[in-house]
Amino acid sequence: MKKPIKILGFGKYLPKQILSSEIEKKYQIPPGWSIKYSGVASRHHATFESNGYIGARAIENALQNCNVPLAEIDMILSCAATYDYPIPNRASVIKSELEYGSQFTMPAVDIDSTCLSFVSGFEFAAKLLDGKQYKKIAIVSAEISSLGLDPGNWETLTLFGDAAVAVILQYDENAGSLFFKAEQRTYSEGVYDTIIKGGGNKYFFKHHPYDPQLHSFAMNGKNLLRLALKKIPEFMDSFFKDLPYTIENMDAIIPHQASRTGIDMFKKLYPIKKNIVKETLEIYGNCIAASIPLTLMDAIEKGEIKRNDVCLLCGTSAGFSIGAVLIKY
Repeated sequence: MKKPIKILGFGKYLPKQILSSEIEKKYQIPPGWSIKYSGVASRHHATFESNGYIGARAIENALQNCNVPLAEIDMILSCAATYDYPIPNRASVIKSELEYGSQFTMPAVDIDSTCLSFVSGFEFAAKLLDGKQYKKIAIVSAEISSLGLDPGNWETLTLFGDAAVAVILQYDENAGSLFFKAEQRTYSEGVYDTIIKGGGNKYFFKHHPYDPQLHSFAMNGKNLLRLALKKIPEFMDSFFKDLPYTIENMDAIIPHQASRTGIDMFKKLYPIKKNIVKETLEIYGNCIAASIPLTLMDAIEKGEIKRNDVCLLCGTSAGFSIGAVLIKY
C-alpha cells in the first residue's frame, strides 16, 4: 500500500534536564553506573508539568514550525502510554490545554500500544488521511515516565525520561512523500514481562494502597531480550517480503530507544551501514512512545535525514509487541 502522506513538521517539549550524576548522587548509586549499564547520560523529568501540558506545548510548537493554524487540523491523535486521568481520555485533555483548543471541535482520540503508540498512531492516521474528510492530522506522544519509577530499581530509575513530540501529517499527492506499509504483531508469551501492576482494576487503589513495587514500572529485561532476539528476524522477514526494499538498504532506521543492550542487539542482527541506525538514548533516555518521533525529529534537524529518504520506524513494546512503519520522508 502506497499512499501520499507527508510529514509537514515536528514540535517538541522537554522538561528540565536531569544529569545522571544528579540521580546517582540523590539515590546513592555508584558514579558512572547509569552510562555504563543503562547507556543514559541525561534525560528530562517533569516538575510542574502534566501530560496535557507538555502535549499541548508540543502541538503548538509543531503548528508554528510548519505554519499551520489549529483550524486546519482535522483530528488530534494522542499516542502514548502515560496519562493524567483514567477519564477523560488523554487527547481530550491535551486539546483543552491548547491555547485555542476550546474554539474547535475536531475529534481527539487516544491510541495506546505503550512504546509503539506513535508507530500505531502513524498507521492509523495514514490510513485515515484522504485529502477530503481528513487532510491534516496531529499526532502527539506526551510521556511522563518519571513518576512511575521505583527508586530501588536502578535499571529503570536511570533509564527513563520525559518528553512530548508532535507531528503534523498531511495527505499530499504532489509532495513525493509516501507511506508504504505498517505492521504490528503481538506475542503474548511476553505479556507480563513489562508491567505496572497497580492502578487498574486488577489491583484497584481502594484495595491496594500505594506500594513502590506494586505501583512502579517493572520489566524482566532478560526475557524481553530473548524474545526480541527470537522474534525480530522473523518479523522483519515478513515485513519486507512484499516490498522493493530490504532492511539493509534503508536510508535511516529509527528504533525505539528501549535500552543500550536492545539497540546494540538490533544492530548486530543485520549488516547495516554505520550511522543508519539513529540513536538518542544517551541524551534523552527511554521516553516510551515519544522516543521514536523524538529520535526522528533529532535526525532531521541535524540533516541526517533528508526529503525522499526511505525511513524505517520500528521497535518493541509491552504486551509483547513488535511493530514497524516504512515511509519516504
